Amino acid sequence: MREHANSMQKGIAARPRIYQPNHQAELETQKEIKKKHIIFYEERNFQGRSYETSSDCPDMSPYLSRCHSCRVESGCFMVYDQTNFMGNQFFVKRGEYSDYQRMGMSDCIQSCRMIPMHRGQFRMRIYEREDFGGQMYEMMDDCDSIMGRYRMSGCMSCHVMDGHWLMYEQPHYRGRMMYMRPGEYRSFREMGSGGMRFMSMRRIMDSCY
Repeated sequence: MREHANSMQKGIAARPRIYQPNHQAELETQKEIKKKHIIFYEERNFQGRSYETSSDCPDMSPYLSRCHSCRVESGCFMVYDQTNFMGNQFFVKRGEYSDYQRMGMSDCIQSCRMIPMHRGQFRMRIYEREDFGGQMYEMMDDCDSIMGRYRMSGCMSCHVMDGHWLMYEQPHYRGRMMYMRPGEYRSFREMGSGGMRFMSMRRIMDSCY
């Protein structure tokens, strides 16, 4: 009887698995995107025409002739003084930014990138030279001076494994900055940094939002 039952079971075709979309996860993602919101203005002090977005914008020119101020309603963004996320960068979170020149911009804001919220560990490898050359250290937390902590003259390439980071030209999170999301960065020069070495870096944490 057991052999007969087993042979019958073998003859029954397995039912195909039906994919059930995770609607709850999709709704949470949509809510997260909607939470992030920034408004750009043509003139200083939030005057003139405006443009609103909740996502990346590689070129503002189709919407505004220029952009001299912005207001972040929620979320975190990087703004750039060149198109396609190039040139000088500035990190903005909820608040008002009435004059682009106070952000260290050499020109008006021309593109922006939305920074997604990251939950989990942070991990990044920093290298002393381009193309992952020279000294290498792996980081999982903020560092206000890589010279003080690692005796490293500067960082010129990096590999971000987890999380989103800000890198700064000077120790103690000062000077020009650059946004790093997960990926390999063999040369900051190609990103418009002009061969700049970074001396401090910090994580973009949940508290920023």
